[in-house]
Amino acid sequence: MKQAQAGDNVQVHYKGTLTDGQLFDSSEGRDPLNFKLGSGQVIKGFDDGVTGMEIGDKKTIHIPNAEAYGPVNEDMVINFERSQIPADIPLEVGGTLNMHQDGGRVIPVVVKEVTEEYVILDANHPLAGQDLIFELELVGIN
Repeated sequence: MKQAQAGDNVQVHYKGTLTDGQLFDSSEGRDPLNFKLGSGQVIKGFDDGVTGMEIGDKKTIHIPNAEAYGPVNEDMVINFERSQIPADIPLEVGGTLNMHQDGGRVIPVVVKEVTEEYVILDANHPLAGQDLIFELELVGIN
């Protein structure tokens, strides 16, 4: 049987959990994830985990955060004066806002803390700093 290799379009069913067992994503009830292996469309550890699999293969992989979304970058945790954020923007801890950079790029940020004086926003990916576990099943290679 053919093994998945860089350049192949592959279809994968997956279940992603954190090391504590918390589910963060799954293809259950949906079409399998379809991507070009080795193209950078998925995180490196996921790409590496699928490489070499054959159709029908199932396996569980552990991806350290360096091969997933990287460590938490403290430079991406930003402290704003409360007065810099318009009063009509809802600020709830854990809520998500969109920051607009020069050039129109939009970056989602999570509200970490809100006081009368300041607001702390985190622009790290929500899975930054997390090791990830994926249960994989390769269902197609084109």
